[in-house]
Amino acid sequence: MLAPRWIASHHEDFDIFHLHFGFDAQGPERLRELVCALRRHGKPFVYTVHDLRNPHQRDPAPHEAALDVLIPAADALVTLTPGAAAVIGRRWGREAQVLPHPHVVDFARLAEPRPVRDRFTVGIHAKSLRPNMAVLPVARAVAGAVAELPDAELLVDVHRDVAEPGGAAYSPTLMEGLAGLARRTPLRVRVHDYFSDAELYDYLSRLDLSVLPYAFGTHSGWLEACYDLGTAVAAPSCGFYAEQRPCLTYGHTQDDGVDVPSLRAAVVAAYRDRCAPRATVEARRRERADLAAAHDVLYRGTLA
Repeated sequence: MLAPRWIASHHEDFDIFHLHFGFDAQGPERLRELVCALRRHGKPFVYTVHDLRNPHQRDPAPHEAALDVLIPAADALVTLTPGAAAVIGRRWGREAQVLPHPHVVDFARLAEPRPVRDRFTVGIHAKSLRPNMAVLPVARAVAGAVAELPDAELLVDVHRDVAEPGGAAYSPTLMEGLAGLARRTPLRVRVHDYFSDAELYDYLSRLDLSVLPYAFGTHSGWLEACYDLGTAVAAPSCGFYAEQRPCLTYGHTQDDGVDVPSLRAAVVAAYRDRCAPRATVEARRRERADLAAAHDVLYRGTLA
């Protein structure tokens, strides 16, 4: 759909082209060709700016080059937080409408009560070790805090492609570091395949606190899922995670690394309070209806 030939073949099948993700492999010249194809066929272009910094790319330059094409070219812009909108205004002189991320968890699951447990569990999920993750420094700080709290544990989950030789993201350094931490702190390491949606929601529901180990990024669907399920989140100071939903924060940027005291304080606060903000079905239904209405107005405006 990002190829000009697809636009040429399908322009009669759609009214508006709304881009969210999926252009990582497209260089700026290809994106210019896409924009030109849309213009040639009179199709409005809407772009939701989820990422000001791509979490999958260690070098920010390729994504910035893409944004330099997409943001000026868009007929309308959307983003998720006021902070991101302010950056868009400063860097590109464009106004982006701020619309929150909708629910991630389906309504039936969102309404289920949280499981009752007798241990305080902090989770760090390394997934497949995206470039923006600083798992070991975050795990060391969290493990130190958890070790001082009665009936508390740290659970670190890792995909098989990180843990097993031959895996696409194999990291012996991470696995050896986690093994060393597990020998001297209340830390458990679990290696498994990708979770299904149901497995992911089971996992998050059994955490009291999910720590996002990101050194750079902008927004998070993971945080939204935690909010749906009532799991507390400790989010880094980079990006605009703290503007998305109520959460704990700690200092963490690519340049400055992890601020250990603030991360330990976030863990202690979650342990002390034992009560995280949680979305209700009613509120999420209203929000979803409001978002649909806002997009309807936005789309009609681009077609006027």
